[in-house]
Amino acid sequence: MATETQDAGHAAAEMAHGAADGGAGMPQLDFSTFPNQIFWLVVTLVVIYLVLSRVALPRIGGILAERAGTITNDLAAAEDLKQKAAEAEDAYNKALAEARTEAQRISAEARAEIQAGLDDAIAKADAEIAAKAAESEKAIAEIRAGALESIEVVAKDTAAEIVSAMGFKADEAAVSGAVADRMKG
Repeated sequence: MATETQDAGHAAAEMAHGAADGGAGMPQLDFSTFPNQIFWLVVTLVVIYLVLSRVALPRIGGILAERAGTITNDLAAAEDLKQKAAEAEDAYNKALAEARTEAQRISAEARAEIQAGLDDAIAKADAEIAAKAAESEKAIAEIRAGALESIEVVAKDTAAEIVSAMGFKADEAAVSGAVADRMKG
């Protein structure tokens, strides 16, 4: 037993000496525990690999594939809508051109109708003016004729009075003939 006590005392002394040196050091760097640490490192890496390869990565791959499909579908839909928008724009431009042509045609027809109505109105106005001018000419001719007769009567009366005022006897036939000759020119 003496050796056991001596060995125990020696071990206690070494521990005390080790504690005085700062302990056994970091357990990760203790070469006696390396095989145990390597075993658990391999087990941990295998578990992480299995979890990632069987659970996480398929889910991530599925999500990425779903996103790629969604993006592809969205791009195809966008291209389809772009083509439909271009077709709609072409149809709109065509309808707009047709509407402009129709508007020009309607405008030309309206101008033609207005011009025809205006021409009719001008022709009627010209006819009325011509009729009124003819009536006026006729009235003027009547007035002129009346004025000439009045002038002739006044001239005969005046000539007879002048001849009488001079002391001669006025012959009506002679006075009428003289006034008629003078009025002819």
